Amino acid sequence: MAEVLASSSQKPNDFDPLESNDPGHIYAEYDKLRAMCPVAFTDRYNGYWLLSRHEDVKSVALDGATYISSVKAVVPSDPRGIRRPPLNFDAPAHTPYRTALDRTLKPTRLKRLEKTLEAHAEKELAPMLEAGGGDICMEYGASYTEGLAASAAGWIKAWRAQDGDATTAFSAKLYKTAETLLESRRQNPRCPEDDPASSLLLEKDADGTFLDNSQLIACLRQSLVVGMVAPPLLIGAICNHLSKDQELQTQLRSDLSLIPAATEEFIRLYTPYRGFSRTASRTVSLHGREINPGEPITLSYAAANRDPLVFSDPGKFILNRENLTSHLGFGRGRHRCAGMPLARMMIQVALRVLLKKSKGFEVNGSLEYARMPEMGIISCPLSIKP
Repeated sequence: MAEVLASSSQKPNDFDPLESNDPGHIYAEYDKLRAMCPVAFTDRYNGYWLLSRHEDVKSVALDGATYISSVKAVVPSDPRGIRRPPLNFDAPAHTPYRTALDRTLKPTRLKRLEKTLEAHAEKELAPMLEAGGGDICMEYGASYTEGLAASAAGWIKAWRAQDGDATTAFSAKLYKTAETLLESRRQNPRCPEDDPASSLLLEKDADGTFLDNSQLIACLRQSLVVGMVAPPLLIGAICNHLSKDQELQTQLRSDLSLIPAATEEFIRLYTPYRGFSRTASRTVSLHGREINPGEPITLSYAAANRDPLVFSDPGKFILNRENLTSHLGFGRGRHRCAGMPLARMMIQVALRVLLKKSKGFEVNGSLEYARMPEMGIISCPLSIKP
């Protein structure tokens, strides 16, 4: 593997992912790559390829045999080489973890959660309404999702700041939280359709053996974090968009039934990741470029979702877009976002509460943008008219 990556670093650079974190700049770069260099290479982060066309991203995501996740599933990846299920596992090892998590996200359970989430969102928004505004990402988006684990919020902040020591310390706390939770459920199991830990404890691997305890803990640890990263980014992007488009903001506020369709278009338009990846398991050729075994390939869902061959006026918000279900905002294939139904509902609830409880809002300060592998706004100051 080291030899492959060493030879990869001698390839010419087609783009620089560290040039800017401004989404506007990144989208413009993706437009150029999609048109001129759909399979692009950079030597950043030890070297990786980037796919920007919808057809390519989708086909690679669906081909789990040729493009595997067990080597590198995110760029940049954990420098310690830690691999947590299900994200960093391939089938069949991946399957029981996904089965367990999917079991807890059935529509009946989500329906029961909706009122709880709405009450929680109202509680977290209240201080901003009283103050007349604040940072919608950090004071509402993050606090809305942080209720489960303060150590997860600390890990995210340390990770974004690239503070290695703090990241490791918070990660250790998350592992301890997951370990304690797992042991509690082992002693006192709950309904597996309501509780991820109880659901995981039921699963067995391909040999009929119960799943390894350390991997169960790792799976729960990852689950504590992933649901807290994307929602604040999307909430920031949505609020920034609606600040610029006051007519759309008024339309959604006056007809809250439009929020599900609007949310889906916002997810397409502002997909919050740019670094999910696969690794070639054999030599492959795409658009005339040869990718060697062991070389990482990022699937730019953000670029794919703005492919003009699939979406007309791809940079424009179009409510009830005809082919909206073609978007790749949650990925595709066996590694499609496990929390997709919950994430979709969380964003809808957060937006609905914000619109119901306010008469108007607009950005009133400088935006702060996320670093790789995320994409979007992590700090968005708003003035809010209650």
